[in-house]
Amino acid sequence: MKRPDGLSGVMDKDRETGSVLAPRYDANGLVTAVVTDHADGTVLMVAHMNAEALALTLSSGEAHFWSRSRASLWKKGETSGHVLKVVEARVDCDQDAVWLRAEPAGPACHTGERSCFYRRIENGALSRS
Repeated sequence: MKRPDGLSGVMDKDRETGSVLAPRYDANGLVTAVVTDHADGTVLMVAHMNAEALALTLSSGEAHFWSRSRASLWKKGETSGHVLKVVEARVDCDQDAVWLRAEPAGPACHTGERSCFYRRIENGALSRS
């Protein structure tokens, strides 16, 4: 049986409750990836992964992503040295999002902040938390 997402033979029930990793990539071939600090649960960043980025992440133990703006694969920390060592990788129930629990080797945000979520929305404006 051919599925609209390109996977043959993977039924929704298998994907949602089974033990087979069968990511449900979107029309652009991407899944959302949320990265948290394994030590304290802080959300560090949100990015996207294609099949190659996910495979490299799982095989190397270091986070790789797909840059939508540059249309290219990138390893987090490749130039800065601020790699994300993956402690645990999880997938949500319908396998269209990935959660990486990671050990950061420095700031996760390109601005130099520990987390990309360093600003709070208050009364319609942004303030540093």
